[in-house]
Amino acid sequence: MTGHYPNTRMRRTRAIGWSRALHRENQLAPTDLIWPLFVTDGEGVEEPVATLPGVSRWSVDGIAKRAKEAVDLGIPVVALFPNTPAEKRSDDGAEALNPDNLMCRAIKAIKDACGEDIGVLTDVALDPYTSHGQDGLLDPNGYVTNDETVAVLVDQALNQAEAGADIIAPSDMMDGRIHAIRMALEMGGHHNIQIMSYAAKYASAFYGPFRDAVGSGGLLKGDKTTYQMDPANSDEALREVELDIAEGADSVMVKPGLAYLDIIYRVKQRFGVPVFAYQVSGEYAMIEAAEAAGIGDRDALLMEKLIAFKRAGCTGVLTYHAPVAARILNG
Repeated sequence: MTGHYPNTRMRRTRAIGWSRALHRENQLAPTDLIWPLFVTDGEGVEEPVATLPGVSRWSVDGIAKRAKEAVDLGIPVVALFPNTPAEKRSDDGAEALNPDNLMCRAIKAIKDACGEDIGVLTDVALDPYTSHGQDGLLDPNGYVTNDETVAVLVDQALNQAEAGADIIAPSDMMDGRIHAIRMALEMGGHHNIQIMSYAAKYASAFYGPFRDAVGSGGLLKGDKTTYQMDPANSDEALREVELDIAEGADSVMVKPGLAYLDIIYRVKQRFGVPVFAYQVSGEYAMIEAAEAAGIGDRDALLMEKLIAFKRAGCTGVLTYHAPVAARILNG
């Protein structure tokens, strides 16, 4: 149906604030946010990440305080990423299976501090634990093996589940790992632990500051193109998502976010499942750089990008700007 001017004036509903609010098609709330946090060793430690202005690594006690802050802001989930000490990294990433590692201690500290008032999402991948910076185990030729890696990822997921994780989020992009983890969780009695699959994770240039934050950037040998997706592909993302849903994922993620809004839209339209985007470290840093250079207002840029994720079909967004956005939304 089409209208004709002046019977139809598109500006009519935009003329005043209450009307713009009434006709707004997409809404953003603190409950749409997941706050990624970096865990480091020690006590009373805050280590600013140079390439992520405003973001720090926190020792376990500080992580618990950040979780309380999230509860107060109405943020429902925090996501944890460890900066494993160099002496505990190895070729096989064995520290990932230690029930007293940084990740497990942080999970327990959050649950002790906040109980069920907040959800804890945990990363399943070996790159924070390996001495070579890859997400899995290497064969003699330096190729990241699949099935051998999946076996370790299953044990890593169970380790995190036993510590109290609420959402297991495999970010490794190994084939078949969702099914293997789901079966292990079921057999272990962890029936209600969710899996949020990094289903469409691209081999992106936007990850650099994150790798600095978890200490893997300087260690990485080679690249991750044999398991992360080619940025030129979109149909392949739908195949990845379809497989992960069939294998037992409760929700899926597209990573990075803004450069892949078309993928988010296609996934939501095709499958109708909860879809999350990760506004990754490079995206965060670009907003901060724009503010520092005086070429854009940080808050305005942030909120416009977050509503773009919702408009594309996202259920929620992982963003380092979560506390900033929550304060804006809370007024």
